[in-house]
Amino acid sequence: MKIAVIGTGYVGLVSGTCFAETGNHVICVDNNAEKVQKLQNEEITIYEPGLETLFHRNISQGRLEFTTDLADAVAQSKLIFLALPTPPDEDGSADLSYVLGVAEEIGKLMTEYKVIIDKSTVPVGTAEKVQKAIAQHTDCEFDVVSNPEFLKEGVAVDDFLKPDRVVIGTTSEKARKLMKQIYDPYVRQGNPIIFMNERSAEMTKYAANSYLATRITFMNEIANLCEIVGADVDMVRRGIGSDMRIGKRFLFPGIGYGGSCFPKDVKALRKTAQEHNYEFRVLSSVMEVNDNQRVILVDKVKNYFDGNLEGKTIAIWGLSFKPNTDDIREAPALYMIEKLLDAGAKIQAFDPEAMENVKGILGEQINYSKNQYDALQKADALVIATEWTMFRNPDFELMDKLLNNKVIFDGRNLYSLDVMQAQNWYYQSIGRSLITPQN
Repeated sequence: MKIAVIGTGYVGLVSGTCFAETGNHVICVDNNAEKVQKLQNEEITIYEPGLETLFHRNISQGRLEFTTDLADAVAQSKLIFLALPTPPDEDGSADLSYVLGVAEEIGKLMTEYKVIIDKSTVPVGTAEKVQKAIAQHTDCEFDVVSNPEFLKEGVAVDDFLKPDRVVIGTTSEKARKLMKQIYDPYVRQGNPIIFMNERSAEMTKYAANSYLATRITFMNEIANLCEIVGADVDMVRRGIGSDMRIGKRFLFPGIGYGGSCFPKDVKALRKTAQEHNYEFRVLSSVMEVNDNQRVILVDKVKNYFDGNLEGKTIAIWGLSFKPNTDDIREAPALYMIEKLLDAGAKIQAFDPEAMENVKGILGEQINYSKNQYDALQKADALVIATEWTMFRNPDFELMDKLLNNKVIFDGRNLYSLDVMQAQNWYYQSIGRSLITPQN
């Protein structure tokens, strides 16, 4: 099958590469000429485990190509996926200008039947808007399909190649057959392709992400209460996660959710509700709690230093919003850094993948370290913001020598309380007992 993917961000590049992996001919289109040039030179533009091997293989075998020429891509392709950004407006609604702008261009270029697929996360009713935008420029037959992505950064390739489910919103039997044809290779083990109408597919994406954000936020609230009443959130998590009605996933407390999806999707779903005169109170609370949770460690750091961070050096491990990605969108670390800098602290940070992206935002406001231990040199405390695997079993003796104080504020609950107690650290985590040195 000949496929065009418009947009080469996380969703577009992963989708295009994975479609090519099953034998399709894929043309990825982007209006950023510099980015396209890099991709044509086989320079991968995002960090995503497992993607690079597939990327190089499919380019070398002629199934994956990159261009700025939308007209050529449309002419060659039967299926056209829109993997374009839908950033939040100030009021929380999704900005559809990129999606609808490209839809109009496609309408002007069409000369035969095409299926245009919304892969971007878009509000309910967007398929109809795309249909209208295309129709005003063409008399050709076409279908618009909603096909939301459910890719988790860090494991996006596996999610695409072995999906839990594929959701396809269409009322067209012709489009349904074509969509089933391209997705059948990914569900050979029996996971479902779920067909529904377009509006239900659009809602499914927002409902899934908003539910997961709510689940995370609930556990963060439980963790905060555990600290107050003397319970241990890890024990509580295991206790409730063993209930099959609840399950074990997305129950780990921490310093809030971030990334490109959860924050904007929660806002967009609440905005959709408001536009229909419905008050989605749960999501309003989720947003408020998450805003506070992202900086909850800052107050703990301030309290340790008696409210005065002027001239203190804080080491930070982890800058990406989660491990195994270089994505820093809505990363809790950035919110903490802003608060710490405002309080007069100096920052020494390390992240194995995200530092270049942070430099693009913060420049030289903070110091970037060559490795995790370099970040500890003469620092007054360590803050852990991202649960990279390399941080899970560090050399505590070396850390003791490098830090001015044996002090860790752990936003991801990486270490055993017993280990930290035995090694005589000051250790404050989320929803667990404070460990203090024993003289």
